[in-house]
Amino acid sequence: MTLFARATAALLLSAAAAAAQTELTVYTAFEAVDLDRYKKAFETAHPDITINWVRDSTGVVTAKLLAEKDNPQADVIWGLAATSLLLMKSEGMLAPFRPEGIERLDPNFVDQDETPSWVGLDAWIAALCVNTRELERNNLAAPTSWEDLTKPEYAGHVAMPNPASSGTGFLDVSAWLQMFGEEGGWNFMDRLHQNIKFYTHSGSKPCKDAARGEVTIGVSFAFTGAKAISDGAPLAVVFPSEGSGWDMESAAIVAETDFRAEAETLLNWAVSEAAMKEYNVGYAVVAIPSVAQPVENYPAGGLDAMIDNDFLWAAENRERILKEWASRYDGKSEAK
Repeated sequence: MTLFARATAALLLSAAAAAAQTELTVYTAFEAVDLDRYKKAFETAHPDITINWVRDSTGVVTAKLLAEKDNPQADVIWGLAATSLLLMKSEGMLAPFRPEGIERLDPNFVDQDETPSWVGLDAWIAALCVNTRELERNNLAAPTSWEDLTKPEYAGHVAMPNPASSGTGFLDVSAWLQMFGEEGGWNFMDRLHQNIKFYTHSGSKPCKDAARGEVTIGVSFAFTGAKAISDGAPLAVVFPSEGSGWDMESAAIVAETDFRAEAETLLNWAVSEAAMKEYNVGYAVVAIPSVAQPVENYPAGGLDAMIDNDFLWAAENRERILKEWASRYDGKSEAK
């Protein structure tokens, strides 16, 4: 074969490979630090499929998907709160699919329809990130409960996520309304609001702010605090004594995707043991319990702290809850 012929053949093979490559648009609220690792692990297993992430906080991604309902731009949702996916399921936006190996998942992580519309991957649990250095500097005792956060001495020392933009913020608010009842929950939030320095638009930011000493206490989730401790931050991570709200990072196929076969391949991998090991790098609770290994500096008691969460109630009441929350408290939200 001549040099020209070899070059031509190589170009043809390259073109064929490019033609065979499928690009999936994947909407996600996974933590940004995890995206490259998840993408690399999946694409190594399936080199014929490329993931193009579209990432933002849970509330923003949820709003974007709902706005695009009649003209979907995503192929797959991978890493969004189960409460959001329940809402999308009710709108007919998800394609039912039963991934391979689904029987290995904890049933609590699977949509209960015979052919599920979504599957859970891992759980994130509300926790307090408490800067021990700032406690000492301000002569404050460490909080052990949600109720503690309403004490006068914590005024201006607390930050939490805005539930309209943050899944962590929404799981906090919906959990308080379930734990304390509607009247008691809003009463608690009225009192908590007096001590809030600001509301963030990211679930992890209050913990990161606490790690930097910008606030003393960040209402966030346990994984962020554990990572900050591993990085040397003077933090303690506390599960409040009343219990913690939680949600699942979940996955689903968008009903109108043009790449159904490839989307199914991604869902199959997303519930595999290989994927669970990737999630377990940061999350102590994953959908295949036997895979879970201890996470460095992750506090004990996470499973016991998780409340009996009514995800369907939270999804069905989401709009009402967010409207009420905004009317009461949005004045302290950080600028977007």
